Amino acid sequence: MKILLAIAIIMTTASASAAPCSALLDHSVNDIAGDKASLCKYAGKVVLVVNTASYCGYTPQYKGLQALNERYGARGLVILGFPSNDFGQQEPGSNKEIAEFCDRTYAVKFPMFAKTSVKDAGGSALYDALAKATGERPRWNFHKYLIARDGTTVASFPSKVEPDSSELTAKIEEFLK
Repeated sequence: MKILLAIAIIMTTASASAAPCSALLDHSVNDIAGDKASLCKYAGKVVLVVNTASYCGYTPQYKGLQALNERYGARGLVILGFPSNDFGQQEPGSNKEIAEFCDRTYAVKFPMFAKTSVKDAGGSALYDALAKATGERPRWNFHKYLIARDGTTVASFPSKVEPDSSELTAKIEEFLK
């Protein structure tokens, strides 16, 4: 009986300490390997959502994104990469090819997800929610949405904003406080 009571207390404490999942993160998507993943596991973190492409002039931003991951990951930043072939057909490969490219070329360690349509309404429930929250849809590859720990405050950054820019890093610092 004492063991069951202890287990119940531990489970209650664990669930009470978990951050609630906001509507922005309450989505299930496929990861780059094809497995279902709930974005709710990132609740309570600062989340940078980026639509990526392997054959774009902005593709070297992967290096900066990985640097952000290393610099701020321990403080609660998580970067989520969503490859998309919506702009200029610059992500033609399969999910496996994309994963291999990201690992081989940029040593990407942040979570990557299956190829996703981000440009038009109805292509991705996550991107629809982000567009609604910010009033902006991606206009090209490497558009960035930064979601605060509260899961409701969102900032949008166009492709030209580099991962190491003062504009983006200042907002990351603000959201991590």
